[in-house]
Amino acid sequence: MTSPNQIARKFAVAVAIFIFVIDIATKEAVFRTFALRESMALTSFLNLGHWLNPGAAFSFLSDAGGWQRYLFSALAVAVIVWLGAGMLFNDALTKTLRTAFALIVGGAAGNLYDRIARGAVIDWIDLHWAGWHWPVFNLADCAIVAGAITLASAQVPNTSKNEKSAMQN
Repeated sequence: MTSPNQIARKFAVAVAIFIFVIDIATKEAVFRTFALRESMALTSFLNLGHWLNPGAAFSFLSDAGGWQRYLFSALAVAVIVWLGAGMLFNDALTKTLRTAFALIVGGAAGNLYDRIARGAVIDWIDLHWAGWHWPVFNLADCAIVAGAITLASAQVPNTSKNEKSAMQN
């Protein structure tokens, strides 16, 4: 019989693999569709295009000369191993935390693949408004941010539940 923890682990692995595969597929489509730095307006606030980011989030250290590729790759491997092990072997994790870990692992793996295969991460989503552009990003980045927000929100105590319990005592 399959235990609830085994089902939760399988679900988390499926989420991580799904994020990784979809991220790589969309980046490959961008690579084949757009020349580097070419973009297309999809709406008045959204462009799709092809940009390379050798740095981290918000192009942090993108002009550092190349060593950052190895630093960010090593950090990604550490995050994937640490959260992946927690996702697979920590039976105390809630479904929410396990899913948050899976989102981060899948996204980190997608960006790591790019760093290894291309030397930089393909970013392709460009949000903008009134001449102001948010830093360009990809689906892996979305998964990492969603996982981080889920992780952070799971750590915030549910005060309404605590207040109701305190009021009943």
